[in-house]
Amino acid sequence: MKPYGIIMSAILALAGAMATNRCLAEDKPAAADAKAAEPNMEEMMKKQQAYATPGAGHKVLDPLVGEWEVQARFWMGGQDGPATESKGTAKTQWTLGGRYLQEDFRGEMMQQPFQGRGVTAYDNFKKKYISTWTDTMSTGVFISEGSADEGGKVLTFLGKMDEPMTGQKDKPTKYIIRIVSPDKHVMEMHDLTLGEKSKVFEMTYTRKS
Repeated sequence: MKPYGIIMSAILALAGAMATNRCLAEDKPAAADAKAAEPNMEEMMKKQQAYATPGAGHKVLDPLVGEWEVQARFWMGGQDGPATESKGTAKTQWTLGGRYLQEDFRGEMMQQPFQGRGVTAYDNFKKKYISTWTDTMSTGVFISEGSADEGGKVLTFLGKMDEPMTGQKDKPTKYIIRIVSPDKHVMEMHDLTLGEKSKVFEMTYTRKS
């Protein structure tokens, strides 16, 4: 090989080596960044476990557990008119390892046999209460979200409900649970379209002796 050819081969080899080293150097930080971006499974599992573990928000609901005599009052169209009264019983218990509070109610509504089931949860991630209600006078599910006051004695939920008798859909509603004592609590349902006299339903729960 001529000296010129030898020199050119050396230059090309050196340039190739430099390029390779540069690529390897660039790849190392990229690989490190990719590794750093990988999820920490241990930390993720700790967060999931905390989300799934009943805590202080669930303890607030403990006074609602038990078997109850229920006195119900209903106002058609708000509190301007006379109340219709009825009686019933309820059994409320924790399910799924203390994660959800389930109430099963039996009584009368508009002089007809009536059954209802409510499930209340405290969502550790959203930091709020979520409630569902189903009963024998509907085919829908009433869903609401709420919070408790600082003392954990008053829970306030907001939701929307349909009124098939009038054709109204997504009526804004509020219901309130007042924990009076370990042996008594009161639930109020409000139709927020009615203004100041919005209470349409009230149920007083007294613990069975």
